[in-house]
Amino acid sequence: MRRVLVANVDGVSQVIADGAPPRSKQAVHTPGFSNTLVWSTAPGQTTDFDGTDPTVPAPTFVPAPGGTSMLVLTLPPMSVFQDPGFDPKAAAAEHATISPGITDLMEPDHPGMHTTPSIDYDVLLEGTLHLELTQGEVELHPGDIVIQHGTRHAWRNRSDQVAKLLVVFVGAAPAE
Repeated sequence: MRRVLVANVDGVSQVIADGAPPRSKQAVHTPGFSNTLVWSTAPGQTTDFDGTDPTVPAPTFVPAPGGTSMLVLTLPPMSVFQDPGFDPKAAAAEHATISPGITDLMEPDHPGMHTTPSIDYDVLLEGTLHLELTQGEVELHPGDIVIQHGTRHAWRNRSDQVAKLLVVFVGAAPAE
């Protein structure tokens, strides 16, 4: 994946960086899973660029209210999780380190189900995914866009190919 970062420096728009995002991880214990933190912003972000890449020190992928995180997720088929050699404990431990903040939101009794404190813009780039909700699910195809308002959900890849999903989290205060 190529990330082109452009910003104004002394009033001149220019390319600041052009290459792979530094925060990209391939799972070992969940073959076919990867994630890339493409960019993040803190609450109250301005258009000024201070020259640092906020993805490198980000302690979590889950933004605070008013902050953002942009991720690209590659999700393997469900067959990976059903394989007799799949080790859910090793996978969970690995995901805690490569998907900080997200794994803390997972429901232990309902694998994959979670609720993020955010408004999410989800764009399916490749493959087919099912978005499982508390009530029902929807099948998604490349180009489909989902806008989530802090919903409880899980991504299910019922196909035999990986699926690639672009997610933009906009941190939001929880409903009262």
